[in-house]
Amino acid sequence: MRKSVLPVLTVVAAIFVIWYGASVMLNAAWAKDQAKRAGVELSFTEMVADTWAQDKPKLPAPHQVAVEIWNTTVEKKITSKRSLVYHSGITLSSTLLGFVLGTVLGIGLAVGIVYNRVMDMSVMPWVIASQTIPILAIAPMIIVVLNAVGISGLLPKAIISMYLSFFPVVVGMVKGLRSPDMMQLDQMRTWNATRAQQFWKLRLPSSMPYLFASLKIAMAASLVGAIVGELPTGAVAGLGARLLAGSYYGQTIQIWSALIMAAALAAALVAIIGMIQRVTLKRMGMA
Repeated sequence: MRKSVLPVLTVVAAIFVIWYGASVMLNAAWAKDQAKRAGVELSFTEMVADTWAQDKPKLPAPHQVAVEIWNTTVEKKITSKRSLVYHSGITLSSTLLGFVLGTVLGIGLAVGIVYNRVMDMSVMPWVIASQTIPILAIAPMIIVVLNAVGISGLLPKAIISMYLSFFPVVVGMVKGLRSPDMMQLDQMRTWNATRAQQFWKLRLPSSMPYLFASLKIAMAASLVGAIVGELPTGAVAGLGARLLAGSYYGQTIQIWSALIMAAALAAALVAIIGMIQRVTLKRMGMA
Protein backbone atom coordinates (compact mmCIF):
# COMPACT_ATOMS: atom_id res chain seq x y z
CA MET A 1 0.00 0.00 0.00
CA ARG A 2 2.82 2.40 0.83
CA LYS A 3 4.45 1.85 -2.56
CA SER A 4 1.21 2.41 -4.45
CA VAL A 5 -0.64 5.00 -2.35
CA LEU A 6 2.18 7.24 -1.07
CA PRO A 7 3.45 8.31 -4.53
CA VAL A 8 -0.11 9.16 -5.61
CA LEU A 9 -0.77 11.18 -2.46
CA THR A 10 2.55 13.00 -2.91
CA VAL A 11 1.70 13.99 -6.48
CA VAL A 12 -1.83 15.07 -5.47
CA ALA A 13 -0.45 17.17 -2.61
CA ALA A 14 2.03 18.83 -4.97
CA ILE A 15 -0.78 19.60 -7.44
CA PHE A 16 -2.85 21.25 -4.69
CA VAL A 17 0.11 23.34 -3.51
CA ILE A 18 0.81 24.54 -7.05
CA TRP A 19 -2.91 25.12 -7.65
CA TYR A 20 -3.34 27.27 -4.53
CA GLY A 21 -0.20 29.23 -5.35
CA ALA A 22 -1.28 29.79 -8.96
CA SER A 23 -4.73 30.99 -7.84
CA VAL A 24 -3.07 33.62 -5.64
CA MET A 25 -0.86 34.87 -8.47
CA LEU A 26 -3.59 34.94 -11.12
CA ASN A 27 -6.25 36.52 -8.91
CA ALA A 28 -4.00 39.02 -7.14
CA ALA A 29 -4.38 41.72 -9.81
CA TRP A 30 -8.15 41.91 -9.30
CA ALA A 31 -7.79 41.98 -5.50
CA LYS A 32 -5.22 44.80 -5.67
CA ASP A 33 -7.36 46.77 -8.13
CA GLN A 34 -10.42 46.51 -5.89
CA ALA A 35 -8.39 47.54 -2.86
CA LYS A 36 -6.97 50.53 -4.76
CA ARG A 37 -10.47 51.62 -5.76
CA ALA A 38 -11.59 51.36 -2.15
CA GLY A 39 -8.55 53.32 -0.97
CA VAL A 40 -7.23 50.55 1.28
CA GLU A 41 -4.03 48.56 1.33
CA LEU A 42 -4.19 44.79 1.61
CA SER A 43 -1.76 42.83 3.71
CA PHE A 44 -0.39 39.59 2.30
CA THR A 45 -2.78 37.52 4.41
CA GLU A 46 -5.78 39.60 3.36
CA MET A 47 -4.77 39.40 -0.30
CA VAL A 48 -4.43 35.60 -0.13
CA ALA A 49 -7.82 35.33 1.56
CA ASP A 50 -9.37 37.56 -1.13
CA THR A 51 -7.85 35.61 -4.02
CA TRP A 52 -9.28 32.38 -2.62
CA ALA A 53 -12.80 33.78 -2.22
CA GLN A 54 -13.56 35.76 -5.39
CA ASP A 55 -16.89 35.19 -7.14
CA LYS A 56 -15.43 35.08 -10.65
CA PRO A 57 -11.72 34.32 -10.26
CA LYS A 58 -9.38 33.70 -13.15
CA LEU A 59 -8.37 30.50 -11.42
CA PRO A 60 -10.68 29.27 -8.64
CA ALA A 61 -9.10 27.72 -5.57
CA PRO A 62 -9.57 23.97 -5.03
CA HIS A 63 -11.96 24.47 -2.11
CA GLN A 64 -14.17 26.71 -4.26
CA VAL A 65 -14.42 23.99 -6.90
CA ALA A 66 -15.10 21.38 -4.21
CA VAL A 67 -17.93 23.47 -2.75
CA GLU A 68 -19.44 23.96 -6.23
CA ILE A 69 -19.29 20.22 -6.93
CA TRP A 70 -20.91 19.47 -3.56
CA ASN A 71 -23.67 22.01 -4.16
CA THR A 72 -24.41 20.71 -7.68
CA THR A 73 -24.35 17.02 -6.80
CA VAL A 74 -25.35 16.31 -3.20
CA GLU A 75 -27.41 19.47 -2.65
CA LYS A 76 -29.35 19.18 -5.92
CA LYS A 77 -31.84 16.55 -7.06
CA ILE A 78 -30.60 14.31 -9.84
CA THR A 79 -33.43 15.52 -12.09
CA SER A 80 -32.52 19.17 -11.56
CA LYS A 81 -31.00 20.91 -14.56
CA ARG A 82 -28.47 22.49 -12.21
CA SER A 83 -27.26 19.07 -11.07
CA LEU A 84 -23.90 17.88 -12.37
CA VAL A 85 -25.16 14.31 -12.03
CA TYR A 86 -27.98 15.12 -14.47
CA HIS A 87 -25.57 16.71 -16.95
CA SER A 88 -23.11 13.83 -16.53
CA GLY A 89 -25.88 11.38 -17.40
CA ILE A 90 -26.61 13.26 -20.64
CA THR A 91 -22.95 13.19 -21.63
CA LEU A 92 -22.56 9.58 -20.52
CA SER A 93 -25.29 8.35 -22.89
CA SER A 94 -23.57 9.71 -26.00
CA THR A 95 -20.18 8.62 -24.62
CA LEU A 96 -21.23 4.98 -24.26
CA LEU A 97 -23.00 4.86 -27.63
CA GLY A 98 -19.99 6.40 -29.37
CA PHE A 99 -17.67 4.03 -27.53
CA VAL A 100 -19.65 0.99 -28.67
CA LEU A 101 -19.79 2.22 -32.26
CA GLY A 102 -16.07 3.08 -32.22
CA THR A 103 -15.14 -0.31 -30.76
CA VAL A 104 -17.15 -2.23 -33.35
CA LEU A 105 -15.75 -0.11 -36.19
CA GLY A 106 -12.20 -0.35 -34.86
CA ILE A 107 -12.25 -4.13 -34.45
CA GLY A 108 -13.83 -4.57 -37.89
CA LEU A 109 -11.18 -2.41 -39.55
CA ALA A 110 -8.38 -4.15 -37.65
CA VAL A 111 -9.52 -7.60 -38.79
CA GLY A 112 -9.70 -6.38 -42.37
CA ILE A 113 -6.27 -4.77 -42.17
CA VAL A 114 -4.67 -7.91 -40.74
CA TYR A 115 -6.25 -10.32 -43.20
CA ASN A 116 -6.31 -8.15 -46.34
CA ARG A 117 -3.11 -6.64 -47.70
CA VAL A 118 -5.02 -4.15 -49.84
CA MET A 119 -6.73 -2.74 -46.73
CA ASP A 120 -3.44 -2.75 -44.89
CA MET A 121 -1.79 -0.63 -47.59
CA SER A 122 -4.76 1.68 -48.22
CA VAL A 123 -6.98 1.94 -45.14
CA MET A 124 -4.34 2.10 -42.40
CA PRO A 125 -2.73 5.33 -43.69
CA TRP A 126 -6.19 6.93 -43.88
CA VAL A 127 -6.96 5.81 -40.34
CA ILE A 128 -3.80 7.49 -39.09
CA ALA A 129 -4.36 10.61 -41.23
CA SER A 130 -7.92 10.96 -39.90
CA GLN A 131 -6.59 11.78 -36.44
CA THR A 132 -4.49 14.70 -37.69
CA ILE A 133 -7.65 16.78 -38.26
CA PRO A 134 -8.73 18.64 -35.10
CA ILE A 135 -12.04 17.38 -33.75
CA LEU A 136 -13.12 20.98 -33.13
CA ALA A 137 -13.02 21.51 -36.91
CA ILE A 138 -14.92 18.34 -37.76
CA ALA A 139 -17.60 18.41 -35.07
CA PRO A 140 -19.57 21.41 -36.45
CA MET A 141 -19.54 19.88 -39.95
CA ILE A 142 -20.86 16.56 -38.67
CA ILE A 143 -23.62 18.31 -36.70
CA VAL A 144 -24.66 20.49 -39.65
CA VAL A 145 -24.64 17.66 -42.21
CA LEU A 146 -26.63 15.29 -40.01
CA ASN A 147 -29.12 18.02 -39.09
CA ALA A 148 -29.60 18.69 -42.80
CA VAL A 149 -30.76 15.10 -43.31
CA GLY A 150 -32.97 15.18 -40.24
CA ILE A 151 -30.69 13.44 -37.75
CA SER A 152 -30.25 15.23 -34.43
CA GLY A 153 -30.05 14.55 -30.73
CA LEU A 154 -27.94 11.68 -29.42
CA LEU A 155 -26.59 10.18 -32.66
CA PRO A 156 -24.53 13.16 -33.95
CA LYS A 157 -22.70 13.43 -30.62
CA ALA A 158 -22.15 9.66 -30.60
CA ILE A 159 -20.64 9.81 -34.08
CA ILE A 160 -18.16 12.45 -32.91
CA SER A 161 -17.28 10.20 -29.97
CA MET A 162 -16.92 7.27 -32.37
CA TYR A 163 -14.56 9.30 -34.54
CA LEU A 164 -12.18 9.77 -31.62
CA SER A 165 -12.55 6.34 -30.04
CA PHE A 166 -12.14 4.02 -33.03
CA PHE A 167 -8.51 4.98 -33.69
CA PRO A 168 -6.86 3.48 -30.58
CA VAL A 169 -8.95 0.33 -31.04
CA VAL A 170 -7.76 -0.08 -34.63
CA VAL A 171 -4.11 0.43 -33.74
CA GLY A 172 -4.25 -1.78 -30.65
CA MET A 173 -6.13 -4.62 -32.32
CA VAL A 174 -3.87 -4.62 -35.38
CA LYS A 175 -0.89 -4.97 -33.05
CA GLY A 176 -2.69 -7.60 -30.97
CA LEU A 177 -3.89 -9.72 -33.89
CA ARG A 178 -0.34 -9.73 -35.25
CA SER A 179 1.22 -10.56 -31.87
CA PRO A 180 1.36 -14.41 -32.30
CA ASP A 181 4.85 -15.39 -33.47
CA MET A 182 5.66 -17.54 -36.49
CA MET A 183 6.12 -20.67 -34.39
CA GLN A 184 2.56 -20.45 -33.08
CA LEU A 185 1.18 -19.80 -36.57
CA ASP A 186 3.19 -22.72 -37.99
CA GLN A 187 1.82 -24.96 -35.27
CA MET A 188 -1.73 -24.01 -36.22
CA ARG A 189 -0.91 -24.86 -39.86
CA THR A 190 0.43 -28.28 -38.87
CA TRP A 191 -2.94 -28.92 -37.24
CA ASN A 192 -4.58 -27.97 -40.55
CA ALA A 193 -6.43 -25.12 -38.86
CA THR A 194 -8.52 -22.86 -41.05
CA ARG A 195 -8.08 -19.08 -41.03
CA ALA A 196 -11.23 -18.79 -38.93
CA GLN A 197 -9.86 -21.28 -36.40
CA GLN A 198 -6.55 -19.39 -36.30
CA PHE A 199 -8.48 -16.19 -35.62
CA TRP A 200 -10.75 -17.50 -32.84
CA LYS A 201 -8.27 -19.82 -31.13
CA LEU A 202 -4.98 -17.92 -31.51
CA ARG A 203 -5.10 -14.37 -32.82
CA LEU A 204 -8.14 -13.11 -30.89
CA PRO A 205 -7.09 -14.52 -27.48
CA SER A 206 -3.57 -13.15 -28.02
CA SER A 207 -4.99 -9.69 -28.74
CA MET A 208 -6.99 -9.37 -25.52
CA PRO A 209 -4.33 -7.43 -23.52
CA TYR A 210 -3.93 -5.02 -26.44
CA LEU A 211 -7.69 -4.67 -26.81
CA PHE A 212 -8.31 -3.72 -23.19
CA ALA A 213 -5.43 -1.23 -23.22
CA SER A 214 -6.97 0.34 -26.32
CA LEU A 215 -10.45 0.37 -24.81
CA LYS A 216 -9.25 2.44 -21.87
CA ILE A 217 -7.88 5.09 -24.21
CA ALA A 218 -10.96 4.85 -26.43
CA MET A 219 -13.33 5.39 -23.49
CA ALA A 220 -11.56 8.57 -22.40
CA ALA A 221 -11.45 9.79 -26.00
CA SER A 222 -15.15 9.01 -26.41
CA LEU A 223 -15.98 11.19 -23.41
CA VAL A 224 -13.96 14.05 -24.89
CA GLY A 225 -15.82 13.60 -28.17
CA ALA A 226 -19.19 13.71 -26.42
CA ILE A 227 -18.28 16.95 -24.65
CA VAL A 228 -16.95 18.52 -27.85
CA GLY A 229 -20.09 17.38 -29.69
CA GLU A 230 -22.25 19.37 -27.29
CA LEU A 231 -20.46 22.65 -28.01
CA PRO A 232 -21.47 23.44 -31.63
CA THR A 233 -25.08 22.36 -31.06
CA GLY A 234 -25.70 24.96 -28.37
CA ALA A 235 -26.83 22.14 -26.11
CA VAL A 236 -28.62 23.04 -22.88
CA ALA A 237 -27.72 19.79 -21.12
CA GLY A 238 -24.51 17.86 -20.67
CA LEU A 239 -21.05 18.66 -19.34
CA GLY A 240 -20.22 20.44 -22.59
CA ALA A 241 -23.27 22.65 -22.10
CA ARG A 242 -22.08 23.47 -18.56
CA LEU A 243 -18.68 24.45 -19.94
CA LEU A 244 -20.32 26.55 -22.64
CA ALA A 245 -22.63 28.33 -20.20
CA GLY A 246 -19.78 28.99 -17.81
CA SER A 247 -17.73 30.45 -20.66
CA TYR A 248 -20.61 32.73 -21.73
CA TYR A 249 -21.10 34.22 -18.27
CA GLY A 250 -17.54 34.08 -16.98
CA GLN A 251 -18.38 31.46 -14.34
CA THR A 252 -14.93 29.95 -13.99
CA ILE A 253 -15.92 27.98 -10.88
CA GLN A 254 -18.69 26.31 -12.89
CA ILE A 255 -16.23 25.55 -15.69
CA TRP A 256 -13.73 23.94 -13.36
CA SER A 257 -16.37 21.91 -11.53
CA ALA A 258 -17.58 20.52 -14.88
CA LEU A 259 -13.99 19.71 -15.86
CA ILE A 260 -13.34 17.89 -12.58
CA MET A 261 -16.64 16.01 -12.96
CA ALA A 262 -15.67 14.98 -16.49
CA ALA A 263 -12.29 13.76 -15.28
CA ALA A 264 -13.93 11.77 -12.46
CA LEU A 265 -16.42 10.25 -14.90
CA ALA A 266 -13.63 9.23 -17.29
CA ALA A 267 -11.64 7.73 -14.41
CA ALA A 268 -14.66 5.71 -13.28
CA LEU A 269 -15.32 4.39 -16.78
CA VAL A 270 -11.66 3.44 -17.29
CA ALA A 271 -11.64 1.74 -13.88
CA ILE A 272 -14.66 -0.34 -14.88
CA ILE A 273 -12.86 -1.47 -18.03
CA GLY A 274 -9.84 -2.30 -15.87
CA MET A 275 -11.94 -4.52 -13.62
CA ILE A 276 -13.44 -6.30 -16.64
CA GLN A 277 -9.91 -6.74 -17.99
CA ARG A 278 -8.65 -8.39 -14.80
CA VAL A 279 -11.60 -10.79 -14.66
CA THR A 280 -11.39 -11.66 -18.36
CA LEU A 281 -7.63 -12.23 -18.48
CA LYS A 282 -7.74 -14.23 -15.26
CA ARG A 283 -10.40 -16.54 -16.70
CA MET A 284 -8.29 -16.91 -19.84
CA GLY A 285 -5.31 -17.93 -17.73
CA MET A 286 -3.25 -14.83 -18.45
CA ALA A 287 -1.19 -13.09 -15.80
